[in-house]
Amino acid sequence: MSKLTPIRSSSKAVAPAGAARRPAPELTAAPRDYTYDGTFEGLLTVLFTIYDWRAAPSSIQPEATAQTGLFAQPAHRETDETLAARVWEGLLKTMDQEARARLYHVFLSEDPERELLIFRYVDLALRTDRDISENYANADVRRIQRLAQQMFREKHRMEAFVRFEKTTDELFHATIDPDFDVLPLIAAHFTKRYADQRWLIYDRRRHYGLYYDLTHTDVVQFENSSAQTATGVSATVLDEREPLFKLLWQSYFDHVNIPERKNMKLHRRHMPLRYWKYLSEKQPREMRFEPIKNKRPPRDPNLRLE
Repeated sequence: MSKLTPIRSSSKAVAPAGAARRPAPELTAAPRDYTYDGTFEGLLTVLFTIYDWRAAPSSIQPEATAQTGLFAQPAHRETDETLAARVWEGLLKTMDQEARARLYHVFLSEDPERELLIFRYVDLALRTDRDISENYANADVRRIQRLAQQMFREKHRMEAFVRFEKTTDELFHATIDPDFDVLPLIAAHFTKRYADQRWLIYDRRRHYGLYYDLTHTDVVQFENSSAQTATGVSATVLDEREPLFKLLWQSYFDHVNIPERKNMKLHRRHMPLRYWKYLSEKQPREMRFEPIKNKRPPRDPNLRLE
């Protein structure tokens, strides 16, 4: 299953209230440590295994970063896409699509306890007869909601602040460094908005990107990810007009600016400092700003027009 999109279901809504559903099995076996391959589908496979083995998790960790004990080895679960799809669709019996989507967003948040947090939320939903998505008296529900809101804000800001540079081979490139793994969430926006041009958005912190070839948007990774450390591409591969485009954008920004209405506190609230590195208008000026001199000279009142 691609990292770009979560498992999809044809189901439209949560099962109607009062509909018969099998109760979640009691987790009576000794708790286990679980590891998986780090994908969302792998985590769903672990969730299935927990109830199949009836063994609650002491920990759920990606195999690549798992910390094992001296005496007990964790149980590694290989990703089974069939089981993952079964779990993903089955969640709609206990929650609506919006609540289910939050679980995927929490996974992308990279919170250190995301796996156990998702398990506890799912387990609570399985053992409660009513919708738990607004049960804010529960600490896990509150945390799920808070992380989902943070993901939404990061997604929205990435969609607003990403700036592309055009290369000599007609590729529009942008390098980003978001706090969360938002590439899977912004793929649809950029695919629709820039459907007529080839583009690449690369996440230098997570060493993968999205590439659109005028037909499909795919997840890509570079063989030498350590080379992708800067926030932009080398000047040697940029289109020769790119510096002019940058200069024109800076000039436009300077001319529409109204110094008398400057409010840096409000400005930083809507455009936090950590996003300024992506914006051409926030980079040092290569040419000094000069106000537009487009006013007509005063007319001589004694001059008569023929």
